Amino acid sequence: MAEGITVRILGDSGPFSRMGKSISYLLEIGESQLLIDCGAPMFQLIGGRAMKNIRGLFVTHCHDDHKRWFTDMALFYRYAPDYSEPLTLLTTDEVQEELERASGPSLDISLSPDARHIVDLPVNDYYQRIPVGPRARYRIVDPRATGGDLAVIGLDGNPVDREVAKVVVNPVTGRARLLFRDPATAAWVEPAAYYAFSDPAFYEEDTRPYRDPEGFTVEAINAPVWHGLPTVGLKVRHGDEILVFPSDTNHDLELWQQLVDDRRTPCHGMDADAFAQAGVIVGDINDFVERTWSELRYSEAVATFNEGVSIHDVSGPRSVVHTGYDQLGRTALDPARTLLTHSPDRMTSQWVLSKVDKTFCILNSRIHEVVDDTLWPMCADFYHKERGRYFIAFRDPDGSYLVQDKSGMLYLSESEEPNRGDVVCRVSVYEDVGGQYLPLLDEAAGQTYRHRDDGRVERVETRADGSTGTVVVDQRPEITRTALARRN
Repeated sequence: MAEGITVRILGDSGPFSRMGKSISYLLEIGESQLLIDCGAPMFQLIGGRAMKNIRGLFVTHCHDDHKRWFTDMALFYRYAPDYSEPLTLLTTDEVQEELERASGPSLDISLSPDARHIVDLPVNDYYQRIPVGPRARYRIVDPRATGGDLAVIGLDGNPVDREVAKVVVNPVTGRARLLFRDPATAAWVEPAAYYAFSDPAFYEEDTRPYRDPEGFTVEAINAPVWHGLPTVGLKVRHGDEILVFPSDTNHDLELWQQLVDDRRTPCHGMDADAFAQAGVIVGDINDFVERTWSELRYSEAVATFNEGVSIHDVSGPRSVVHTGYDQLGRTALDPARTLLTHSPDRMTSQWVLSKVDKTFCILNSRIHEVVDDTLWPMCADFYHKERGRYFIAFRDPDGSYLVQDKSGMLYLSESEEPNRGDVVCRVSVYEDVGGQYLPLLDEAAGQTYRHRDDGRVERVETRADGSTGTVVVDQRPEITRTALARRN
């Protein structure tokens, strides 16, 4: 598309999906293509030749449903005979370190070019990295391989005073995490959680955005990202259009406010003098942290969604590390400017749902679906996914289906089911087949839809004595006109 920001959904399934296509999006602006995460089967969906057109890969975090194909891509770019350029990786320093740890066993040992020796290779020999996001002013270094010990150093490479920062090593996992004394409050905090990227107390002013030759920028964001392991989101700016992708997060304003307000008393049990003298501590960092989020992080997290369109994760109820559909009312998201992704295999939503193989265009801060180079507004009252199929529904007092609400979760049913809560309304339902809105099938009669070579869709009915096919007419134009007229 010549205008706007185009996003092709390569994978959007939840982390434990039966559909098997985890998170990945192909971002297209002008002649540029960027891949956001690589949890979906890249070689099946894009193909080796088409990977040459990808300018870079942005990895948000190291859960496998977001980076499952990373090592395969790195190996492919290195060893494919007609590829001269390595994979370009875009991410923050912290996620880069996590990727190195996660990918090391697959990449850090190989054969020499003549295949006569086993050689050790730095993981980053497989890709060229463009760092995105500001550098931290302090970091943990591990010189134990040369006989030293864990330490915190500043940008000048010198050790930091123990009154400023310490290393806390978990006795169960062995993971080392940074404990830092906030200069404004004198509270001990974990800086990766406490500070927004814009806070000069811990980060350099240069945010190191990626600037593409096509004129758009990609900025790393961390304020609205609350996921546990090191995770980063991104904000894409192209002219007047903005696309926000916070990656996986527990987006809940009430929770976020608690993270700011809570003041915790350290419960590590260490003598004050012993704590002051310690540079490396073995223990649970939560026993030392006195505040979780800064007020700046909270205000920046909320403001992130004031403009543009957001692609946002969604899950079922009682989620811990994702945004539950039942908590969307407690977010800073605008339903008209939000595309829900990472959803369970079966979900009903009043917010627009993404689906594998769909392509969306962000234009004029609105979400449009791209179907055969035509932009269609997303104007249904409800969206429903089930068994890899996609349905849209409109309020209709004579409709043959019901939408029910149970504790904030919606369900689409043919008849009222007591265990699915209160009835919201009746609806008419259509199946979305390749962007066309078609009547529901009579599956009991063996009906299926089939795409023909001429681009039309045929309803096939299979019987014991054979099958017949009937071309069906796309009802999307009329449905869209009616829906828009009703809203106006």
